Amino acid sequence: MNFTLIGAAGYIAPRHMQAIKETGHDLVAAYDINDSVGIIDSISTNCSFFTQFEYFLEHAWRLKRQGNKAIDYWVVCSPNHFHSAHISAGLHLGCEVICEKPLVSTPAQLDELRCIEEETGQRVYSIMQLRHHPAIHELRDKVMAEQRVGQYDVELTYITARGPWYLASWKGDPRKSFGVMAEIGIHFFDMLHVIFGELKRMVLHYHDEHKAAGYLEYEKAKVRWFLSIDAEDLPERVRGQHSTYRSITCDGEEFEFSSGFTDLHTVSYREILAGRGFGIETVRHCLETVYQLGQASPEAPRAEEAHPQLSRIASARAGDVPTQD
Repeated sequence: MNFTLIGAAGYIAPRHMQAIKETGHDLVAAYDINDSVGIIDSISTNCSFFTQFEYFLEHAWRLKRQGNKAIDYWVVCSPNHFHSAHISAGLHLGCEVICEKPLVSTPAQLDELRCIEEETGQRVYSIMQLRHHPAIHELRDKVMAEQRVGQYDVELTYITARGPWYLASWKGDPRKSFGVMAEIGIHFFDMLHVIFGELKRMVLHYHDEHKAAGYLEYEKAKVRWFLSIDAEDLPERVRGQHSTYRSITCDGEEFEFSSGFTDLHTVSYREILAGRGFGIETVRHCLETVYQLGQASPEAPRAEEAHPQLSRIASARAGDVPTQD
């Protein structure tokens, strides 16, 4: 099948290109405003490339009129605030769409995409690669097998160090990235829902351009969570060796999953092509969680609901985050 890719010069694009190649399909066209896309040659030397969207879209429509050259899958890896428009263009072109998370920024935009799916007969699938991680499968299977009555005590920590470039780029602009909770957190909120069921209660404890923390209460778990792009938040044991730390503890048992991410896009593509992709309604809950947290005002946490990192933040900021007794 024929694939096209929007956002070819971005960080995540090579994983999509590799997934297209490893599933045996062809990348026939790509678009990015930046022309630093030489990596395309490692996937295909016959891929048309454009730096203006109008010319790219015109080319896509031309291919549509040439029978077997028509684009089957339209891949969106553009900055988050362009996702809605780029997904819509692909659906109207008659393509199935694969899009990086988050699909869009608001539930209303999801509803609009749902309407376009119905109008065009095409579908959009979100890349939620964490659902395919072996450690997450292990934890989900553990929870399902135990079938316990009470709630699990869960602590989620995700720290992925980013340099000064991050805040200077579109990722550092909340109008474009929708903030750190959407940019690095949405697939973790998705994971929690998949493992622990319906979300019952949420509280935001802290939020700035570098990090966020809060409390989520699910049907089967009480979750203290912390997200950060600040290298200073990395645990001492990994600092200087790794720039990313992912950990989830469940009743004190740690499921550490900092590795094992490199091939998950290929797994995601295989699932989508087999008809098992994650569509709009599948991922609606995590987008709604991020949206509601983004609308919330930080509250002082109860002691039992506070992530341990909050005390460190409070010390650094001279009591900006008081704790209730």
